[in-house]
Amino acid sequence: QDMIVDGVQYVNEAYNSGKKLISEGANAAMLDVDFGTYPFVTSSTTTSGGIATGLGLAPQKIDSVIGVVKAYTTRVGWGPFPTELTDDTCGGMVERGAPGTDIGRHLQEVGFEIGVTTGRKRRCGWLDIPVVRYGNMVNGYTSVNITKLDVLDQLDEVQICKAYTINGQELAPGVMPSTIDELDRVEPVYETLPGWKEDISQCKSYDSLPENAKKYIARIEELTGIPVSWVGTGPEREAMLPKGF
Repeated sequence: QDMIVDGVQYVNEAYNSGKKLISEGANAAMLDVDFGTYPFVTSSTTTSGGIATGLGLAPQKIDSVIGVVKAYTTRVGWGPFPTELTDDTCGGMVERGAPGTDIGRHLQEVGFEIGVTTGRKRRCGWLDIPVVRYGNMVNGYTSVNITKLDVLDQLDEVQICKAYTINGQELAPGVMPSTIDELDRVEPVYETLPGWKEDISQCKSYDSLPENAKKYIARIEELTGIPVSWVGTGPEREAMLPKGF
């Protein structure tokens, strides 16, 4: 009983006393019960709006929203995944042996993409910029933190999905198909960039990253319109390299 408090009062009192508060979304933005890929979602608000509805902290008290984005895209469980590269041997839905499935397996194995809670293999694919743009529209990112860039180290080329088309028409930035059937029919538009073929886990600063790795980050910034504040080059805390925040 000593551990029970009035959560709304507790959090707001901490804010009013000048303490710094950090709130973490428990799941990805596309699993949000209202704005995610329903019905393939969780049961709660995973976006930044959950700070107000879940903690009782008023929206104007939110100082910044940091989007955490992998250098590639993953998904646990079923549901449309336009950039997927994993087949059924990796828990995915792409036809077995289809082009790119070797890269999907690489991302899964090198990135240790196994669900922490469920133990399920995460489906993997190229970075999906339309999803990041949509996440930014819903969350209002101040900046993004790109994680697991090192998982791409051994690839000759890396691809970015920069747009979706449906029925031959390119969707405008920020537009997400309104139904699962439509999302399942989108065709990703890819852009190919050269890989860096270097072990970046030993890099101690953003400036020490290979030029092609920095070009990949710069292209993400250009396509999303969101500044990157940190870049992850490994699992250790010190492997999160500041870029500018």
